[in-house]
Amino acid sequence: MALLRALLLALVVPIVRVKAYDNGLAITPQMGWNTWNHFGCDISESTILNAAKAMIAKNLTSLGYEYVIMDDCWHAPARDAATGAPVADPQKFPNGIKALSDEIHALGLKFGIYSDAGRYTCGGRFGSLDHEDIDAKTYAEWGVDYLTLEYDNCFNEGRAGTPKLSFDRYAKMSDALNATRRPILYSLCNWGEDGPWNFASTIANSWRISGDIMDTFDRFDDRCPCTSVIDCKLPGFQCAMARIIDFAAPVGQKAHAGAWNDLDMLEVGNGGMTHDEYVTHFTFWSILKSPLILGNDVTNMSADTLEIITNKAIIDINQDSAGSPANRRWKRSVQGGGDLSLWSGSLVNNRFIIALLNTSPSQQTVDVDFTDVFVDQGKVYQHQAYSISDLWQKDASGNWGKPLGTFQGSLKKVVIGPHQTKIWMAIPAS
Repeated sequence: MALLRALLLALVVPIVRVKAYDNGLAITPQMGWNTWNHFGCDISESTILNAAKAMIAKNLTSLGYEYVIMDDCWHAPARDAATGAPVADPQKFPNGIKALSDEIHALGLKFGIYSDAGRYTCGGRFGSLDHEDIDAKTYAEWGVDYLTLEYDNCFNEGRAGTPKLSFDRYAKMSDALNATRRPILYSLCNWGEDGPWNFASTIANSWRISGDIMDTFDRFDDRCPCTSVIDCKLPGFQCAMARIIDFAAPVGQKAHAGAWNDLDMLEVGNGGMTHDEYVTHFTFWSILKSPLILGNDVTNMSADTLEIITNKAIIDINQDSAGSPANRRWKRSVQGGGDLSLWSGSLVNNRFIIALLNTSPSQQTVDVDFTDVFVDQGKVYQHQAYSISDLWQKDASGNWGKPLGTFQGSLKKVVIGPHQTKIWMAIPAS
């Protein structure tokens, strides 16, 4: 009787929903490549397979880049008329999405797909709003591992404006994905509307904090009007890279293993910024624990681009198991425009990173005081000596992280160029 009672209870007691942050995915920020920033709607089966093969050929996979993500415009003109299931464009994907997914998996990589929590996608294709169950079921059948960079916010039928409205709309897809019982990383994108850092960690593995990135360092655009992400009423799009860094500064405290602030896809290699600006871009996405999703043409990269996106010392910070984003310690305006800011963060094994950012158009000289760097750790850490290495210089063996010596109290007279970032690893010397 006891066994029968247990079986009956199992039939009537609802299964507890596994929250996205407990799904075992994105324990460190996800890494991969996405079609949108470079290709937009001009995608096909060959676009995605060629990128996957290039990721392997250029050893990106050995550094952790594992997701190959197909963004918007993969859709047929309409859903399946009989079932309502999503259908792929037969010209772009003649073998279907399941066959493409299988090929990606056969290469040892993971496959991601795009949709929108609206009636239409941002590219004007059919969205997933009110079709969450059939879409999640189909994605699972196709072998999808990642939805999506990002599960978007266009044409949302007015179901936004309060955290509850946004939560309810995005939670439907979270529940639908969980119901498939396939582990699918869930990347939410409502552009920072309604403060997703306050609720998205319960339903998603990452969430966008701002409007879409623009491949520029600091160009202002009225379509990204907010100066702070807190209580921003119009996140918009065309947000400059430096603006997104400002947005990310206060919300790092909301990120943790399995749940990350997403600063949008990387623009490194797309041509809109200088070398130093792309170094700043890659450095800050890494230390702020954003997903590192490449957005360039990985089949045709310059040596400079490849060097930036394969800096293992910087990637290791992003993937550090402590999962602790860097914090901004101070920000100072610079005469002539722009500012200097000091950032620091802690890693496992009593290691620390120090970063100095110059968004001004002129070279600056500054002392980096350890009292500021180690404000969270207290006086013992502020006054002890550290072995310091520069993470954008190579050591004698060709590895990123050139030892600079032992320093106590401060780094004196640091010279930093316009739009440049300096980043150091600090390890207690004793």
